[in-house]
Amino acid sequence: MSELSINTTQNVKINFIAASVGERLGAFFIDLFIVICYITVLSIVLFDWLQLDRLMVNLDGWSRGAIFLLLYSPVIVYSLVLESVFEGQSLGKKLLKIKVVKIDGYQAGFGDYLIRWFFRVIDFFTFFGLPGLITVITSQKSQRLGDMAAGTAVITLKNKININHTILEDIGESYVPTYPLVIKLSDNDMRIIKETFQKAAAKNDHEVIYKLAAKIESVTGIKNQSGNNSDFIRVILKDYNFYTQNM
Repeated sequence: MSELSINTTQNVKINFIAASVGERLGAFFIDLFIVICYITVLSIVLFDWLQLDRLMVNLDGWSRGAIFLLLYSPVIVYSLVLESVFEGQSLGKKLLKIKVVKIDGYQAGFGDYLIRWFFRVIDFFTFFGLPGLITVITSQKSQRLGDMAAGTAVITLKNKININHTILEDIGESYVPTYPLVIKLSDNDMRIIKETFQKAAAKNDHEVIYKLAAKIESVTGIKNQSGNNSDFIRVILKDYNFYTQNM
């Protein structure tokens, strides 16, 4: 496995482990198995049980094609839909604990997943998937062509890390949150905030802390009630953990 360094817009370097070729292939084949199961079950239900082919015998070719496209469209958009819904993970990626992320540190969006989906034709279905396999093996950030075009990478979530390296904060059972709008932020946002704050606090860099607090306020609409930027950020981290753990 190769280490992947992501430089965020706050100039904070976050180190991840890029998913191995084996993990990515494993996730691909799990997803392929799920797709094949869907096609098999649907075909049995439609043609063996419901005799759909007999019902469509009087339809023209275009109408039959449209019906088949509608019925089997989940197969076509499977990876696009699931990665968009589960923030960079298909069912195969979830099982193998790998995830798609932006190499600038932000959460990948629908447009990024769409670009990766378009390039699947080249990466996976041209020359038996050799283009995708070769680029993952040879690229510096273990990216396939779709990743390069979208500015994404696939990382493993199996890193052995402690609470200081995660978005988690220690909060007691009696903790009372202050800022409910904190749920506008994502897990990736909170990781960036925590990394940035810890580095700035260690260097006693009040300017970075001020800018970070101002950015949080502008993105979420939250107003700093404490008057102290460091205390404000600490409360934001704890509030996010409170709401996400109790949702």
